[in-house]
Amino acid sequence: MNRYVGWILAAIFVAFGWRVYGWPGVAMAATVVVFWLLLQFNRTLRVMQNAGRAPVGLVPSGVMLNAKLKPGMTMMDILQVTKSLGKERPDLPDTWEWHDQGGVTVTVTLPGGKLQSWHLTRPESSGGNEDSGGSAASP
Repeated sequence: MNRYVGWILAAIFVAFGWRVYGWPGVAMAATVVVFWLLLQFNRTLRVMQNAGRAPVGLVPSGVMLNAKLKPGMTMMDILQVTKSLGKERPDLPDTWEWHDQGGVTVTVTLPGGKLQSWHLTRPESSGGNEDSGGSAASP
């Protein structure tokens, strides 16, 4: 959800609580909003803990990761899929990569925090370099 939409909904919820129940309604609305924020924070911590336990940049299957990627995903969504932190590419800005034991590498580009494009690279020994990927832009 867009963060602005979330904050607008929270403000509407607080205003509704005030309009219907007065100060007790505001207190209830504020409690619900804080609870929602705590749930989001807990989700973030759980994803980061799971990703921190795994080897950096290693996924069980690069091909499966490639199939699960969709344009517009955030880094948090990608970390839930990979269950590991990616290796940042120092030569390219906002670019991260994961690999599997077979040598398949998936490189993702996240300008502005949203997945724009990704690229699958297979090792040379598997019959040539077959690349596939995706992009948010249509051809």
